[in-house]
Amino acid sequence: MTMTGLARHFLRVALCAAMLAPPVALAAAGGARLQTAPINEHDLASLQSGAKTFVNYCLNCHSAGYMRYNRLQDLGLTEQQIRDNLIFTGVKVGELMHVAMAREDAKTWFGAPPPDLTVVARSRSSGAGSGADWLYTYLRAFYRDETRPTGWNNLVFENVAMPHVLWQLSGQHELARQEFDDHNQAAAALVAANTVARLDEINSPDKDGKVSRRYVLRALQAGSAGALSSTEYDKTVADLVNYMAYMAEPVRSERKQIGIFVLLYLGLLLVLVWLLKNEYWKDVH
Repeated sequence: MTMTGLARHFLRVALCAAMLAPPVALAAAGGARLQTAPINEHDLASLQSGAKTFVNYCLNCHSAGYMRYNRLQDLGLTEQQIRDNLIFTGVKVGELMHVAMAREDAKTWFGAPPPDLTVVARSRSSGAGSGADWLYTYLRAFYRDETRPTGWNNLVFENVAMPHVLWQLSGQHELARQEFDDHNQAAAALVAANTVARLDEINSPDKDGKVSRRYVLRALQAGSAGALSSTEYDKTVADLVNYMAYMAEPVRSERKQIGIFVLLYLGLLLVLVWLLKNEYWKDVH
């Protein structure tokens, strides 16, 4: 679909949705819409696939300095499998996931050292969504931007210094932009856009100095194809985010099980106290 065709599609859907769905008018302008990450902490195949993607694409620049390789045994992998498939630097299985790149070199090349990713799935949590939702949307929000030093930009994290390291898998997306005078139409178009998109409010003064509110909707549209289809790429990103969510809190499943056990124990204790109280006071009048 061309830029003009996409803009017309947004406008047609916006006009219909604004009239038929009043709740859409309550959508707030400002920022990208986070999409729910389809993660499952009990899906070992997904976690193993995500670990593979993380080691091959993320661990070249980013470290995971609070995570040890041998912790991947919790995902059903043996030490030999970890050594053969996930370690490429000759480090031992029990060592932390560090990178060889010096922070000084990284700052020179990228403008800032790439952050450690061990707990990024927790640190990115906000009122707009979980850290996993943010990562899932972010990794699917890159588009070509020749004005940026890396040639890439991102709808979720504008002007980010990180290049799109997964572009060979996803292909190269382009940006479609459409402006609206009415917030209802803009919000409806945001909801209708079946892709990563963001809605922002822009205020521009006219020749008389009066400020008018306008809304700009930016959404991704397909450019050149990658090695994976859009569905396959979304699954790859979901697996990667699933692993990063696990890495941020490896004991989450155990913590939940312990919490259930503690609640059951306290419930049983309460019953026993109640029975003891009845037994103690049964002869008291």
